[in-house]
Parts: sequence; structure tokens; C-alpha cells
Amino acid sequence: MSDITVLGGGRVGGGLATALTRAGHEVTVATRSPDATADAVGTARVVINATPGAGSLERLTALRAELRGKILVDVSNATVDGPDGLPADLLYPGSSLAEQLQEALPETLVVKTLNTMLHSVMTEPSSLAQPPTAFLSGADPEAKQVVRGLLVDLGWRQEWITDLGGIETARAAEGAILFVPHVIRSSGFAPFAISIAR
Repeated sequence: MSDITVLGGGRVGGGLATALTRAGHEVTVATRSPDATADAVGTARVVINATPGAGSLERLTALRAELRGKILVDVSNATVDGPDGLPADLLYPGSSLAEQLQEALPETLVVKTLNTMLHSVMTEPSSLAQPPTAFLSGADPEAKQVVRGLLVDLGWRQEWITDLGGIETARAAEGAILFVPHVIRSSGFAPFAISIAR
């Protein structure tokens, strides 16, 4: 079993922590205390970034030493919000938060996933009428395999998981956030996800 630290205790981080604990993993949700967060990250094998994307790069760069050699699972979207609080644009156009993290943390294995759906679908993918797709982006095949295993523990079937390739492919997955405000305005906050139909 993996020792997992979740950064962010909101709906996303809290939901992931609860579901992974239920699946048998030892999970710590990092507090706001910098010392406690550093300790929790330093002792983990896998760290999940569920913090608000706009501040993630600064927050995680400060943990460079603790993140060395770790798998960093990035589920956040870095966006510029519109007047209604919904995403209006990408914070890193022509790039992605995941790429920025990998560049800033070269000794950390960054894997992007689970950012193309409403938070509730992350831990209950079978709740949708059609099978959703979870994407993986990252440079290290073994790290992606570990993350794939965590997705399976969260209820994702292997055939619902698509490996897009290197970390540069995260910009495509992160770009999907631009659908979200329009889907929410059209249909409300009902659970949804991006899905590849074959």
C-alpha cells in the first residue's frame, strides 16, 4: 500500500482522501501549518496536489526538497476566473500547471490526472450514465503505473483510463476546463466528465 499525502482538504482533496482511505491506503491530509505539511510530504510516497491551481506552483516549489523522488499527482486546474467565479481562461496558456510543476521540480515525478470532471466523479466514476475517461500525462512510465493503480482503487476501470503520453500532453487535459463554465451554466452542477467515445 502507498503512503499518500493529500495537499488540500476541500471537496476535491477531502473526497480523494476519504476514498483512498476506504480502499486501504494510509492517507494524511496536510494541514495549513508549513512544518506539518513538510513533514507529511517528506514521509509520503505519493503526494496529491488538490490545492487551488492558481497558487499551486508557488506552494509546491517551496516543498522542493521534500518532494524530491516523490510521485506528485496533480489534479488541479490553474485558471483565471471570471466575474461569476467560474474559469474564464488558463493561467498558463501554451503550457500547463503540470508542465510548470515538472520544470520547477525536476527531481519529482509529476503525473496529471482527474482534472477533466466534476469533483464527485473522481471517486465515483460509475455514477455517470456513460463511462467517463481519466487521462494520464507524465514522463515516467512507472509513476503513471502507480497512479493508474490508485485510479483503479477509486473505482476506475482500466479501459476508462487513457495514457496521453508525456507531461506536455497535460495542456490538452487542462484545456478541457474551458468547457466547464459553459456546461455548468447549461446544465447546473450535475456530475459530468470528459469522455472519449470509441
